[in-house]
Amino acid sequence: MPLADRDRAILAFEARWRVHGGPKEEAIRSELALSPARYYQLLGRLIDSGDALAEDPLLVGRLRRRRDERDASRSRIAG
Repeated sequence: MPLADRDRAILAFEARWRVHGGPKEEAIRSELALSPARYYQLLGRLIDSGDALAEDPLLVGRLRRRRDERDASRSRIAG
């Protein structure tokens, strides 16, 4: 199933964010009309989808690795 326009917009936003810089939360609100909390919820679900991986494998792979590293770090701190 192809990605919805909102999902594509989220991936595109995340892909260009590294270059953009600045206050990300403000940009999320103004460009995507989402609260930052909702954005991160949607992004988290999105990067687990095969459709997102097919759409932009490098970006989704990078985001998955970053999430996995963050989770592993939290586990070491908690454990």
